[in-house]
Amino acid sequence: MRWQAYHTPQSVDEALSLLSQYAGGAQIVAGGTDLILDMQQGNHSALQALIDVTTIRDLDQIREDNGWIVIGAAATHAAIEASPLIRHHGAALAESCSVVGGPQVRNVATIGGNVAHALPAADGTIGLLALNAEVQVCTWNGAAVECTWQPLLSIFVGPGKNRLAANQMIGAFRFPVRALRSGSAFDRIMRPQGVALPILGVAAQVTLDESGRRAVAASIAVGPAGPIPFRATESETILLGAPTLDETALERAIDAAQRQAELRTSKHRASKEYRHEMIAVLLRRVLPKAVARAQAA
Repeated sequence: MRWQAYHTPQSVDEALSLLSQYAGGAQIVAGGTDLILDMQQGNHSALQALIDVTTIRDLDQIREDNGWIVIGAAATHAAIEASPLIRHHGAALAESCSVVGGPQVRNVATIGGNVAHALPAADGTIGLLALNAEVQVCTWNGAAVECTWQPLLSIFVGPGKNRLAANQMIGAFRFPVRALRSGSAFDRIMRPQGVALPILGVAAQVTLDESGRRAVAASIAVGPAGPIPFRATESETILLGAPTLDETALERAIDAAQRQAELRTSKHRASKEYRHEMIAVLLRRVLPKAVARAQAA
């Protein structure tokens, strides 16, 4: 028996109260596409209980709120991919969610689970990171729930490990609405679709000045390129300092990303050397696309 009890709470308060009662012996579940598979394969120990949050009203909502695009933790990859709000304001996220697993997986797998699983190659996480997303962490204090926003990178510890305590869960994500002359894009290289295992993914967002040739804001996310999701901050600095976003600036940004990334060889994905080259391949696809979208905005 992989779990003894299965709960369907109707509110975040109820979910976290239950989670706290089990004191580490229970886990939040939504789509279950990562957790259940890990348990079946013996990569996750048996649990006293699963707490299914898909029954919580509005936890899957996608909305615009006071300058932010807010995505409930239980929103599925399919819903994110199809959302007009996300397609307009965060194309990189819509594109990253569109390649997760197959259609059956995307229909049930959630963005909250994708991030909480804490894999540095997680497509949804890479898309969110390039959009400068924040995560809402909800905490049970013994009587009520307190929810706070914090930088997305703050919840990661290492591969498959997050900082969420036994009285905490992810409530939502948010990223700023699309700025004027801003565009984003995502692409990845993966093993055959039957496996759908990312070898490398890259997302970028660029905001241009009035001339449409110089960057005034830039963010680049790459994964897997280290123990936690990775921002190519040195590449971003190069783009911001370039007089124009020409071929020279692109090649300098590629070189910086390759130097900063912490790559390793994986028998399931690819060699360190191959991924080093693929950073260049993907950045040559993603950055020009993001720039073109910014120029067209």
